[in-house]
Amino acid sequence: MKQFLFILILLLGLPVFGQNCKCDSIGSLRIDRHQLRYADEAINQAITDKEIPGAVLAVVHQSNIVYLKAYGNKSVYPDTIPMRTNTIFDVASLTKSVSTATSVMILTERGKIRLNDPVSMYIPEFKDDIQIMHLLTHTSGLPSYAPVELLEKKLADNPNVLIQHIASVKRNAKPGEEFKYSCLNFITLQHIIEKISGQSLRDFANENIFKVLGMRNTDYIPEDVKIKHIAPTEKQPDNQVLLGTAHDPMARILKQGISGNAGLFSDARDLAQFAAMLLNNGTHHGRQVLSPLTVRAMTTVPSGISAFGRTLGWDMYSSYASNQGDLLGPNTYGHTGYTGTSIVIDPDHKIAVILLTNRVHPDDKGSVSRLRALVANAVAGAVRM
Repeated sequence: MKQFLFILILLLGLPVFGQNCKCDSIGSLRIDRHQLRYADEAINQAITDKEIPGAVLAVVHQSNIVYLKAYGNKSVYPDTIPMRTNTIFDVASLTKSVSTATSVMILTERGKIRLNDPVSMYIPEFKDDIQIMHLLTHTSGLPSYAPVELLEKKLADNPNVLIQHIASVKRNAKPGEEFKYSCLNFITLQHIIEKISGQSLRDFANENIFKVLGMRNTDYIPEDVKIKHIAPTEKQPDNQVLLGTAHDPMARILKQGISGNAGLFSDARDLAQFAAMLLNNGTHHGRQVLSPLTVRAMTTVPSGISAFGRTLGWDMYSSYASNQGDLLGPNTYGHTGYTGTSIVIDPDHKIAVILLTNRVHPDDKGSVSRLRALVANAVAGAVRM
């Protein structure tokens, strides 16, 4: 009976969610699950080489997860705990794309903001010509990060110390002149979202993105009951590992875990739902987050900054885009997270590759730059007509 039900699911093209799900997709293209053994081999080799403790890989085609697998361990200190496909990860800078940029685009399509609005309209402390578009594409001229320890000392007396620092800090360039990846861009966007919506970024994203798509394990501050499912990150000076607490110092210390640049937790299934929404023009299983025109705008490099390769919240061909590998289509876009997470989306072939690792566990010594590309290549090599 179980075999009959499984065959029926495949024939109907329904999503399959399992510990080690391997299934062909339907339509003009399909994924050869046998070919994906090369992705398995690359991930297992990275575990053997101690580049990562473990990983979860999800491959999406059209609206379906066609491959879902866990590898290695989610924890190796203080205890060894196997990785599971429902493991929840600190996704770090994937927060920028999944939560912050998507929230900005929702407000844009609702007629609340324009992408060329100056930031000073919403944060008067900004005295220059930085626009919302510059923040989304990392062309604002803001520096990469902020001095956390220095600002932490001032935080008790001034809860707005971070945004005031961002508004007044020396710029590296004039807006639109160069690409400089900066977490400060997305913390600024958080303040704009919260001012316009009247909600925290956490509440706005939950209401308008995560709940709409049924992303049940995606949130900034995970509930206590979910802690047992979370992959730990880095060991701290007191020998305790971060677990359910943001790894990024600005998000953890200066923003209390809810930040535009980092701090989001999610799992492979939830991120697959999100990627499927983008692959299907803003709608997934009848639930709409963005309009098709908004998705197109969000995933296209603006003409005035085409040399830099950044879209409105995603990366197409900047120096940070190596996670896309060598074989996916020319319109592929994606993003990475410092903790070892990655999303790659190829809209031409309706494919998304979600690779989640906690490479910073137990120590921030692992590397996944090459692994991400190898896995993307293996998925591209599995495409069949």
